Amino acid sequence: MDSTEQFINKLHETQAKDERNRQKNTKGQPSKKLPNKQHTRNP
Repeated sequence: MDSTEQFINKLHETQAKDERNRQKNTKGQPSKKLPNKQHTRNP
């Protein structure tokens, strides 16, 4: 039962961190974000 409680606590901490990061990353102007370079074909 203790491991389940630890898992739940860790999950909640992770969700809280994710929410803070999401809020921080969505502030400001979208045009100032770096371009996504995932699909570039340049070497």
